[in-house]
Amino acid sequence: MTRYWIGVASADHVRGGRAGGFMQLGHGKSAPLKRLHPGDGIVYYSPSTEYGKSDGLQAFTAIGVVRPGEIYAGNMGADFQPNRRDVDWAGDTQEVSIRGLLEQLELTRGLQHWGGKFRFGLVEISAADFAVIGAAMGAKP
Repeated sequence: MTRYWIGVASADHVRGGRAGGFMQLGHGKSAPLKRLHPGDGIVYYSPSTEYGKSDGLQAFTAIGVVRPGEIYAGNMGADFQPNRRDVDWAGDTQEVSIRGLLEQLELTRGLQHWGGKFRFGLVEISAADFAVIGAAMGAKP
């Protein structure tokens, strides 16, 4: 059964993953990646443009499908080997602010403090929410 997820990371980290065809969660921890399976949909929400900075970006920055294969250790140097999964990222998509989608998404509809939904770094969403986000980003089904 296909499941759909939102991962949370700064846009600069997401862009690096897109360029390399992979994803990371929770600063390279394996536990959240174990919840995803090949064929699952993944979209990234980026609260900020750069890690550690609070610039209010609040945008969906990448969308794709988890590829077949296992979790593996990437090499970032200095003894840092974050866990990763490979992803087929949708090309020709645009980053889109969450603000215009808040009332369209089941996840956030009617919530004044919607940001709390993202505090754990990975949240399962409905197929309908994944489709709304994908359409807003210009992803082709």
